[in-house]
Amino acid sequence: MTAHLLIESGGPQTGPACARFLGDAARLARDGHQVVLFLVENGVTAAVPGTAPGIETFLSDGGELWVDTFSAAQRAVHAADLTPRARLVEMDDVAAKLLEPRIRAVWH
Repeated sequence: MTAHLLIESGGPQTGPACARFLGDAARLARDGHQVVLFLVENGVTAAVPGTAPGIETFLSDGGELWVDTFSAAQRAVHAADLTPRARLVEMDDVAAKLLEPRIRAVWH
């Protein structure tokens, strides 16, 4: 099965495009694909409970949620503010994921 790294940089404030992207991530996970959703820049706000309902669906469908440490700090979003299953990561983690065989990356 193909592994996916989906990168969301706009967040819920960009409107329905973010919700559609989260829906795509959830469908891939539900279909049995390994999916990591990486939130960066303004996208980190989607990991705050109540801001993007699609995150909980994505997680319950088996997806893995990564949040950029630097972007979160720049937006005063702390680990305690995030959904419990979110994982704060560094760019080194993202670079390693990108280098994995069979990974497909999509930046939104």
